Amino acid sequence: MPETNPRRLVVHLREQRPLYSIPDWALDEIRAEVPDEWEVVIVDEPGDGRGDGGADSAEALEAVRGAEIYLGFGVPAPLFEAATAPPEGRLRWAHSASAGVGASLHPAMRESDVVLTNAAGIYAEPMADTVLAMILHFARGLDVAVRAQAERRWNKEPFEGADPVGRELAEQTVGVVGLGGIGRAVARRAVALGMTTLATRRSGTGGPKGVEVLSGEGALHRLLPRSDYLVLCVPQTEETRGLVGARELAMLRDGAVVINVARGGVVDEEALVDALRGGRLRGAGLDVFAREPLPDSSPLWHLPNVLITPHVSGASPRFWRRQMDLIVENLRRYQRGETLRNTVDKRAGY
Repeated sequence: MPETNPRRLVVHLREQRPLYSIPDWALDEIRAEVPDEWEVVIVDEPGDGRGDGGADSAEALEAVRGAEIYLGFGVPAPLFEAATAPPEGRLRWAHSASAGVGASLHPAMRESDVVLTNAAGIYAEPMADTVLAMILHFARGLDVAVRAQAERRWNKEPFEGADPVGRELAEQTVGVVGLGGIGRAVARRAVALGMTTLATRRSGTGGPKGVEVLSGEGALHRLLPRSDYLVLCVPQTEETRGLVGARELAMLRDGAVVINVARGGVVDEEALVDALRGGRLRGAGLDVFAREPLPDSSPLWHLPNVLITPHVSGASPRFWRRQMDLIVENLRRYQRGETLRNTVDKRAGY
């Protein structure tokens, strides 16, 4: 006897921000990969793809009851409960179109056999471009030039003095913390520009050509004293929260730059402010913060050696093509009973 209710896939990828709202061509690709006997439900009420995602809605909560596959921005606890509660609960695979999954790893998800995948690597290319821009901003003294321009000052001294602000990339070392998709994209660019490139990873020594990989206990502390640019690319987990504090900042080379495109909680912001005010650091390029939006009261706004972007390092109209390549491939793998790409290790947190 055929099932009374068709197998169902729910797409909850509309977003208030036009760039992050799933385009119609992408919905067509999803429909084309789903067998005719399946029901595809598109939730029109906007979700929220900021940070780890996680917004639910009355329309989404109703749609996921009885759904086998869910594609959305994060999987918040109320939505997960609706999708798994008996007798309708049939959820087997949930995909988060956000790279971070901290908000989706609530106890119910961790303890379930539902497969969770994420968008790790989807935003790597534009994020690595942003990191490169931040490196060049400080390496070539563009921060100094922009301030002088705002004041209509023609001032060559910072560039032609005894200790000029400009440096050549080929004489500098970048230390990449976390050699996942973003870290590898950063490392490839740094190597191509002739920079000495170091990177940490939890285990193994494999990495892009030209990258010296440090792993095992103490890898971060071995990387810090050698780094002119410290680039943070790790996911935020219990293990990485507060990873870089006053001790780590003090271990960096004089004149080093801290670049964070990971998550704000990876860095102790108070310690970073103190280090920037103290003058040992050349500067910081920050796309993420402990609190977002960054409060008006934050001293980071007023420090002349800080470059702030409002958590937009991954913004690019091309990301939907990469997102859909992943989703389509995983839809095919799911139907063949194969392991899905970007499966999240629920215990590790990424």
